[in-house]
Amino acid sequence: MPDKPYRADIVGSFLRPTAITEARHDHATGDLSTQALRAVEDDAIADLVQKQKDAGLQVATDGEFRRSWWHFDYFGLLDGVEIVELDHGIQFQGVQTKPRGIEISGPIRFSDSHPFLAHFRYLKDLLARTTGATPKFSIPAPTVLDFRLEPGHLAAPYEHRDDIVDDLVQAYRDALQAFYDAGCRYLQFDDTAWAYLCSDVELAKARDRGIETDGIAARYSTMLNRILDGKPDDLTVTTHVCRGNFRSTWISSGGYEPVAEALLADTAYDGYFLEYDSERAGGFEPLRFLPEGDKRVVLGLITSKSGDLEEVGAVEKRIDEAAAFAPLDQLALSPQCGFASTEEGNVLTEEQQWAKIREIVAIADEVWA
Repeated sequence: MPDKPYRADIVGSFLRPTAITEARHDHATGDLSTQALRAVEDDAIADLVQKQKDAGLQVATDGEFRRSWWHFDYFGLLDGVEIVELDHGIQFQGVQTKPRGIEISGPIRFSDSHPFLAHFRYLKDLLARTTGATPKFSIPAPTVLDFRLEPGHLAAPYEHRDDIVDDLVQAYRDALQAFYDAGCRYLQFDDTAWAYLCSDVELAKARDRGIETDGIAARYSTMLNRILDGKPDDLTVTTHVCRGNFRSTWISSGGYEPVAEALLADTAYDGYFLEYDSERAGGFEPLRFLPEGDKRVVLGLITSKSGDLEEVGAVEKRIDEAAAFAPLDQLALSPQCGFASTEEGNVLTEEQQWAKIREIVAIADEVWA
């Protein structure tokens, strides 16, 4: 079996320390230079990777400390994509995000000057000098851009929303190669679209945006396979299927059954981080579509939405229940999502965050000893 995803793994983001929150505010008001902001971020990331090591993880991320949003920051730095202000935000349960959206302003391209490459290089070099942990980096999946694109936000050379697919595929193929050339061997596509395909409510909203939802799971699988086809054998690419994560709230409900075969059996990811921290995710039966072999499903049984620590025996019981549908050797454990998909962060303390990470490591050590 491959070593990645790890038995105890993480989705990516961590709560922003006060130093970063204050520095980003001062930078936005013009009271702090970009160089000074970068120095604050560098110091905070160095502290974070040590904390990940101290918690027992073999993998480390930069916590997405240089980002405001988990997805818009990356998309807005692609050629031909702009982040614009809308008259509404993304609606979560009882709360709405800042009113931002995606606009296509020209041909979609990934450039070697994309700042996320420098972000990864810093993480890789830092880990090489310090903890020796495996650097993991996350970017939003291309399906998110496709699913979130609203009517009227498309410019030449594209006349119809489906016209972007070929360029979007090539942009992501270029991104995979660029991250690989930078030394990345563990990359994750964060994806809300697959979770929305499990929700009748979100599918109805998608149709209102002009998306043809019949057969959409197969279309998304084909898009992703075009990107993943030919990737280097030693590059692990996983996906995290997210049901919404903003200030401890959520968006979509519905089990994985409608997409399980297309996602687990037909899409060439090496691993799948699936949220299983609440009844909104349904049962483990869809895991039966996981092919025998090297793929892993990482069970998101530890919630990042609250500071309450899960009972160890209950988590181990749920892992046993999942193992009735997929081999235990092809399972792993993680938080259900990141702790701060946006800079606002979820409603828990940093100590509660780290207690959850330590618990994940302890349970994984016990279950897969």
